[in-house]
Amino acid sequence: MSFSWPVRVYWEDTDAGGIVFYANYLKFFERARTEWLRELGIGQQALRDEVGGMFIVSATQVQYHRPARLDDLLLVTARVLEAGRASLTIEQRALLHPPDEGMPPLLLCEGTIRIGWVDVRSLRPQRIPAPVLEALQGRA
Repeated sequence: MSFSWPVRVYWEDTDAGGIVFYANYLKFFERARTEWLRELGIGQQALRDEVGGMFIVSATQVQYHRPARLDDLLLVTARVLEAGRASLTIEQRALLHPPDEGMPPLLLCEGTIRIGWVDVRSLRPQRIPAPVLEALQGRA
């Protein structure tokens, strides 16, 4: 199961060279993961308040292939690569939305993000709640 979310590149996303600043891809990835959860009916604030847990990023690996520029429309994707009891490895990509319907999107950046589930108070690892894990794996 793969999720995609559109994002427009704004002036604030670019560097002095007029291209997306490399660290902003991590922001795009974070927003896509949040919107993915939201689309699945999972609110992160509700998880924190009602379940007492939250996801934290524990590792990232990112490869940059081509630059994105001001006003580009991107598609940012997310899908679970590996699921454990307390963590997930998510594959994410930023693709340039093609100007023509018949053209495939162009890969700009890709990465893997490892997120862990922790108790809000202690920040110690906990098991991911089964309904959340099942929803993210497309089994809900």
